[in-house]
Amino acid sequence: MTSQLAAPANPVLRVAPAAPADAAAYFRASLVFHADVSDVAAALAAEGEPGFVVLDSRSTASWDQGHVPGAVHLPTALIAEQAEQLLDKSVPVVTYCWGPGCNGGTRAALALAELGFQVKEMLGGFEYWVREGFAFETWEGRERRAADPLTAPADSEDCGC
Repeated sequence: MTSQLAAPANPVLRVAPAAPADAAAYFRASLVFHADVSDVAAALAAEGEPGFVVLDSRSTASWDQGHVPGAVHLPTALIAEQAEQLLDKSVPVVTYCWGPGCNGGTRAALALAELGFQVKEMLGGFEYWVREGFAFETWEGRERRAADPLTAPADSEDCGC
């Protein structure tokens, strides 16, 4: 009699999915800590105050290369020294850095949270702000590039998320 060993699960299911309640808690927590560029852009474009401030945590050279219009520039290395003079602790802060391959926005968010600020990180950073076709400012003025169809809907302002 040959032994029938169970075939190993595929890589996706090798570790079973979380229980629905655990998954809901995890994804709810993720939304507490993160915002995406489309939501940030929509809130900034809406009438009235968005209820948060956007903080670019990159160097001055990077800021000059391009940044989110209206963002506060405060490099991560200067947060401990300058944040309390530039920001209001009663207003949530949304941090960003270069993009998904950079954790500078995460480090900035940590530094601000340790100082007592309410904070979220903008997923995708400046890279996805530009790739999704939102206007940005450089030292030369305002620019806008066409949305990358791999990151934003080609025929709509709303991705349906």
